[in-house]
Amino acid sequence: MAACLFCSIVAGDTPAHVVLDDAVAFGFLDVRPLFPGHVLVVPRQHAETLTDLPVDEVGPYFTRVQEVTAAVEEACGAQGSFVAMNNRISQSVPHLHTHVVPRTKGDGLKGFFWPRTTYEDDEQAAAVAASIRAALTRPAGSG
Repeated sequence: MAACLFCSIVAGDTPAHVVLDDAVAFGFLDVRPLFPGHVLVVPRQHAETLTDLPVDEVGPYFTRVQEVTAAVEEACGAQGSFVAMNNRISQSVPHLHTHVVPRTKGDGLKGFFWPRTTYEDDEQAAAVAASIRAALTRPAGSG
């Protein structure tokens, strides 16, 4: 996919500070890191979102994310990490990517970046859970 920045990075056409390069995934430093050591892990083959990634590639991809997470924590002397992914909304590059960010207690990063809410009541929560359970039993795309 020629117009995709991350595909260009994976192909070596756009420079990046590479930390992982194998048949499954590619990892490189984010050019606008939350903290030094902030890595983006992308599948080598273009997929826009997690739901676009073929099922047989999900496990191997997340194994790479897990390995990069351990390496980032060790290399950066971090006490932990923040691992996150956006799908379409707030996804600045339309190529699946997982952020792996080193964390240290007191680093100033405050939980999630969006406001939290509550359910109106237990009945609303139960209805939402039932709707999600029903969607899990339907074939993808059957609405």
